[in-house]
Amino acid sequence: MLPERVNIIEVGPRDGLQNEAGTIALADKVELINRLSKAGYSHIEAGSFVSPKWVPQMADSGEVFNSIKRAAGVTYSALTPNERGLDAALEAGADCVAVFAAASEGFSQKNINCSIEQSIERFTPVLQRAQAAKVPVRAYVSCVIGCPYDGAIDSAQVASVASRLQQLGCYEISLGDTIGVGTPERVKEMVNAVSQQVPVQQLAIHCHDTYGQALANIYAALQCGIATVDSSVAGLGGCPYAQGASGNVATEDVVYMLQGMGIDCGLDLQQVIDAGNFISQRLGRRNGSKVAAAMAPNS
Repeated sequence: MLPERVNIIEVGPRDGLQNEAGTIALADKVELINRLSKAGYSHIEAGSFVSPKWVPQMADSGEVFNSIKRAAGVTYSALTPNERGLDAALEAGADCVAVFAAASEGFSQKNINCSIEQSIERFTPVLQRAQAAKVPVRAYVSCVIGCPYDGAIDSAQVASVASRLQQLGCYEISLGDTIGVGTPERVKEMVNAVSQQVPVQQLAIHCHDTYGQALANIYAALQCGIATVDSSVAGLGGCPYAQGASGNVATEDVVYMLQGMGIDCGLDLQQVIDAGNFISQRLGRRNGSKVAAAMAPNS
């Protein structure tokens, strides 16, 4: 049975922009988030407190948090890989923080230079301190279907990692098809396996559209009971570790699909399209949303 309402987590300002080439002006990031804040979101991922050496696009995240106009009822979250990142996020006033692990040993080593087990050990003090500060913690699990280094991923491994993170205290686990190789039946099999160890109400789906399967995979996840979807305005971003990865699924396309099925997501589609067109113009790139292209004047 499909959910009556779906919560969309907007990851464009972080997961999207961090994988865009070149430097993005602080004013453009702030304007993007301010536009998104008016569109009806309840959760916007606004930045990332990671080493600027590895992710220079996110080096000004503290300034972003201090410059945006926070809207009532909107959670503004940040990615925090370690205690140093948590300190910066708390100082900036992040409402929620997120940690990220992988279901693949190869990806974990390449992405965060440690094993899956070591990554979870690193998160333990982050969770403890965030909980003491009464800041909720979300978790990402990358490569839940396939990995550019290890190939196909066993769903039992995904379930194990997700369960560990939930037991640590993460209120929600976002299951990421990082390289976009999933297909609907494979996604269903994975979600069903994970939901045997983590309540489906605590799961989210995060799909990349590398093979054009993201919307179909999201629909499959909804059929399994997932009611939280990560998406990126204008389809911003991609996975720098996956050749040809075309980026996150576009929020506009997800909203159009949900509205067409009579599922409420609380978003104003035109305002999301306008925000996507704004940032695409600033980046000098094409808006990656098919819905935005179809609804453009003179299209």
